Amino acid sequence: MKNNKTTEKEILESYERGEWKSVKDLHAEKSEYSRYARNTFLKKKRINIRISEKDLTNLKAKSLEEGIPYQSLISSVIHKYLSKKLRVKD
Repeated sequence: MKNNKTTEKEILESYERGEWKSVKDLHAEKSEYSRYARNTFLKKKRINIRISEKDLTNLKAKSLEEGIPYQSLISSVIHKYLSKKLRVKD
């Protein structure tokens, strides 16, 4: 990987050669790249976990009560815990 000084020098030389062009609609361009970043962040990842059969049965029963798929319930519980909206009682 190149160091920052080399990269900065290459960028400066590229600019000085006139290779850089202004975008026609900066607001639209920024909005588009913001959307790309947001969609990248929101991508779902698949994981595999092992839990007891009893816990899985109870989880599926709870998801039926809530009216949502059990995977969505697991994801919701994890999200709430990580965002401090759900606490574990001691």
